[in-house]
Amino acid sequence: TDTIFYQLFNTFHTLLFELIERPIAEAEGYEFSSVEVKEKAFRFDGIFSPKAEDKPIYLIEVQFQQKEDFYWEYLSEIYLYLNQYRPAQEWQAIAIFARRSYEPQPRSHVQEMLDCQRIQRVYLEDLLERETDSFAIGIIQLILSSESQAVTKAKQLGEKIERENNTEIQEQVLELIETVLVYKFPKLSRQEIEAMFTYSDLKQTRVYQEARAEGEQRGLQVGE
Repeated sequence: TDTIFYQLFNTFHTLLFELIERPIAEAEGYEFSSVEVKEKAFRFDGIFSPKAEDKPIYLIEVQFQQKEDFYWEYLSEIYLYLNQYRPAQEWQAIAIFARRSYEPQPRSHVQEMLDCQRIQRVYLEDLLERETDSFAIGIIQLILSSESQAVTKAKQLGEKIERENNTEIQEQVLELIETVLVYKFPKLSRQEIEAMFTYSDLKQTRVYQEARAEGEQRGLQVGE
């Protein structure tokens, strides 16, 4: 999920602001990256760095499993980052949990940071029933869906993306859908993953193009 969420944040720069329920316009002027904190090789799942000094830096961590020492490591990353980079801007930490049950019980010093909103929590399970036109939120819903629901959800996203006029967004979203399905159905072949979509969906995607190129290459070899 770290890789998928890096792709999501990198593709949809407004996603963070959708998740923390801030105006999407605030995404203007931010640059997204993944930053390694050298001393213990900690790496944030993502950082939104503003060009202006009057906007906060957002330090993001995504958690898709139970981890009792989550806050210990997260705070270590935060303070090592602050010591190493000494940013001029204010900062805010965004802890994104797939489900509430994955969050460890905060200790008192963490609770203080939660109370003052220095650390803000997002629970992705709250998005499962949300009606949305956001492709990014739709992909998160696909990630959280059960295997029995995933195929239907993927097809619905595929139908929605067909109506998108921006071909670059179309290709990025379809590749993200494929990536999620590959994680969800690791035993399925590429052809079986492809079969979940219509031909018009697939013909623009990387997986389809790679399969077609492989087929053409085999044809050339046979011809030789």
